[in-house]
Amino acid sequence: MNKKTVTTILDKKQASEKTTVLTCYDYVMSKLISSQGIDMLLVGDSLGNVKLGYENTLPVTVEDMIYHTKAVKRGNDGALLVTDMPFMSYEISVEDAVKNAARIVKDGGAEAVKIEGGIEIIKQVKAIVDAKIPVVGHLGLTPQAINKFGGFKVQGRTQESRNKLISDAGVLEKAGAFAIVLEAIPERLAKEITERLKIPTIGIGAGRYCDGQVLVVDDMLGMFTDFTPKFVKKYANVGETIKTAVKNYIDEVKEGKFPMEENAYK
Repeated sequence: MNKKTVTTILDKKQASEKTTVLTCYDYVMSKLISSQGIDMLLVGDSLGNVKLGYENTLPVTVEDMIYHTKAVKRGNDGALLVTDMPFMSYEISVEDAVKNAARIVKDGGAEAVKIEGGIEIIKQVKAIVDAKIPVVGHLGLTPQAINKFGGFKVQGRTQESRNKLISDAGVLEKAGAFAIVLEAIPERLAKEITERLKIPTIGIGAGRYCDGQVLVVDDMLGMFTDFTPKFVKKYANVGETIKTAVKNYIDEVKEGKFPMEENAYK
């Protein structure tokens, strides 16, 4: 499988080719997803919700991100490996931001980091890029700001927030980000931002005109059912398949149908 790099992602925008991204948190899923030629695997701090059972991403630590990144790296076959910087790993100081980004790359094996926010964290973005670590930006509904937003709400619907998102995208590009995730913003706004930038946009709930798309893999496979955002399309119902298989296993063990002779050693 050809190795995808930052340059691969940038070249796709110039060639008007869509970039494909899925979240991933473990070795087995990494092997399965990357075997199909996905461009980018994102070890998202959404693991707080879908793997650790938190109600949001705020409790996730740098250690959590490193642990899961190492597992994903072992199974990855060619995708660009990007890892989220979790809440409070970059906001306090530029020095903290660079140090934590470096840990995620050195200890976890990530090839780039993703960081939420615009102008307010631009010094951190520039410093991380200057430290030779590629950065993906993240604008719109930034889950680490859930308390500030008052919940999971679409962003960019007022003129003021629209203007800020356009401005933030521009400064992230200028600071050296090589791509920007746009989450839960109106389709027309995402289209305008995409057309203004030389770097690719990756949409999640941002409509049809972004340069690429990302979904949480547990959402698109129908495994995570606590809540399902409007923008999710379920490509399978793996959750129900798992439940049926487990129920069949329980029944067969109780009824003496498993194990059979072919499952035993001579």
